[in-house]
Amino acid sequence: MLDIPILFCQPHRPSIVCLCGSTRFGREFFRESWKLALRGIIVLSIDFVDPSECAEGGGHAAEMLGQDVADRLDDLHKRKIDLADTILVLNVGGYIGNSTRSEIAYA
Repeated sequence: MLDIPILFCQPHRPSIVCLCGSTRFGREFFRESWKLALRGIIVLSIDFVDPSECAEGGGHAAEMLGQDVADRLDDLHKRKIDLADTILVLNVGGYIGNSTRSEIAYA
């Protein structure tokens, strides 16, 4: 059994974290989400990344479907930020793109 602390923001309610960062790094989103879930934290994250289709360092997943789709998903992600107690920025290799900067400013 893993000895991982469970964090509670309010009695009997786990903390809610929204992961922010570039969709270029889908694998990192998956890994971090898993680690947080094991600690009893509710994770809100990006929904549209299939790591097998988005090579590390490649393009942004949503933009492959068009800027309109990317804009709508960015707005949806900001609604997730509204629901979260906090955000966690995944800045793989120090990379923070314009969309992530926008999410940080919004938070």
